[in-house]
Amino acid sequence: MDQTWIDMYEAAKAVRGHKVISDYVTAGEVSAAILSKSGKIYTGVCIDTCSTLGICAERNAIFNMITNGEYEIARVLCISPNEGKGAPCGACRELMVQLMPGKYKDIEIMINYKTDRVMKLGELTPEWWID
Repeated sequence: MDQTWIDMYEAAKAVRGHKVISDYVTAGEVSAAILSKSGKIYTGVCIDTCSTLGICAERNAIFNMITNGEYEIARVLCISPNEGKGAPCGACRELMVQLMPGKYKDIEIMINYKTDRVMKLGELTPEWWID
């Protein structure tokens, strides 16, 4: 595993941690790190609400990247309760596709950190409607 994945994991781990914000909102059970094309790492946590107004950690990290003036993703890593196993949900994939039409297929997604399993978004999202 290369150092960038390790740095991304450590950045996501640093912001992870379950927090009860109110009787209706929790945050931080899942965290994510996005590596932009410039090489900068952006993080985000999931925010869960009782009325579906929450957001996934990956999209939160992407919005953090966009807020900071960057628009291209190179890599995505998520730390879920099962410690870094899994793929982005459909909504997160859809955002990445629409953000980077024509380029999204090359985004690297960490599927399993412990086994260093990486897939490209194009493998996870073949023949998407935007193609």
